[in-house]
Amino acid sequence: MLRGAALGTLALASGLEHVFGQPASRPNIVFIMADDLGYADVACYGRPDLNTPNIDRIAANGVRFLQAYANSAVCSATRLALITGRYQYRLPLGLEEPLATPNTSVGLPPEHPTLPSLLKRIGYGTTLVGKWHLGALPKFGPLQSGYDHFYGFRTGALDYYAHTNTAQKDDLWDGDVAIHETGYLTGLLGHRAVDVVNGYARSRQPFLLSLHFNAPHWPWEAPGDESESNRVRSTGLTDYDGGSQKTYQRMIEAMDTQIGRVLQSLDANGLTSNTIVIFTSDNGGERFADTWPFTGRKTELLEGGLRIPSIVSWPDRIPKGRTTDQVSMTMDWHPTLLAAAGGAPDPAFAPRAAGHPRRRLQVPQDSRQHIPLQRPRRSDGTREPEGSAQGGVRPAGRGVARLERDDASRDRRQQHEQLYRRSAGRPHRRPENEHQGRQPHPSEKTGRPAL
Repeated sequence: MLRGAALGTLALASGLEHVFGQPASRPNIVFIMADDLGYADVACYGRPDLNTPNIDRIAANGVRFLQAYANSAVCSATRLALITGRYQYRLPLGLEEPLATPNTSVGLPPEHPTLPSLLKRIGYGTTLVGKWHLGALPKFGPLQSGYDHFYGFRTGALDYYAHTNTAQKDDLWDGDVAIHETGYLTGLLGHRAVDVVNGYARSRQPFLLSLHFNAPHWPWEAPGDESESNRVRSTGLTDYDGGSQKTYQRMIEAMDTQIGRVLQSLDANGLTSNTIVIFTSDNGGERFADTWPFTGRKTELLEGGLRIPSIVSWPDRIPKGRTTDQVSMTMDWHPTLLAAAGGAPDPAFAPRAAGHPRRRLQVPQDSRQHIPLQRPRRSDGTREPEGSAQGGVRPAGRGVARLERDDASRDRRQQHEQLYRRSAGRPHRRPENEHQGRQPHPSEKTGRPAL
């Protein structure tokens, strides 16, 4: 059933039909997710001013997707799709775009099957290191949804040094216990991830390590930027006048360094060959990100807000150094990884069999009017009730209403994409002065950035 349910992303990308054949031992899985990383924000996707040798190593040892999409242009909705393997809008949490802080009433229901809970059923150890953003205690959390262990933070953003969230509350956790540690957040997450790999290697238990970095999400703080942390600490992490291209680059390179430490730990323990390593982002980039040759950014339902870097390696099973035009989206990884591990989706949420009746959707005659809507926020951060006349409705994402209808602009974008495909995956490099003098997006001047 799995092979016939449109979840052969890995097999299609690699060109091998035997990828899902039963391996001698079940593969380990290291799923690395960056936060708000633009499509071209790593060297192997064409960013000329960045040095990301460890992410590039994953690409050199596996397959790089040229048409990978996030399930949403914002954070929590994409993460929900990944962990459940379902369109995020099937759950109330998916309608929060993104989940606001504080909000203790909405989250991932603990009884819902998840990627870690399904892997746990077949003997996997499961650990989340980094960002959760799928609901707050006491009702919701990683340990309530299938992870054996959790080290990281629960909300949408965290200061890299103070480890406080937008509500100015401490938000660093070890399991369900709040902790206080000193250090740069990216480094702390990388250090714990290495410990996790070493621990599973000693136990010889197959494992899922979800390594979900905060980088390069705002606030714009690179290693050594404690002064910037002190400056924005009392503002709810509002950092409209902070950051620079150089800071952004250093944040990404610091993340790459920690990824390298995790890859080295796999090497040292002899686990590399039979470990699936995935690197991707939760949505398109923001402010300093490089989404070229596409338009749009985080929160916008344009290519720049949805198209993401996506790389997978599994030396024992898939070839090295390939690129693919196979279209994929974040939730595809859920059934794909289950299949690779010899598991299966929960029967209650398995793909429908061929011929199963489906309910028809009523689509407006003018499809341009069929835009996902979300309820506007009140001043206290909560949503207006559905159908409320007060404030009406607005398109999902701050910039989605900025629909481009310029035919000439659309033609230019199509030409760029055709050139990109003809280059056999060799990214075009932007002029070095492309970012100089870039004006901030209007949403950077008004209101809090999206989480």
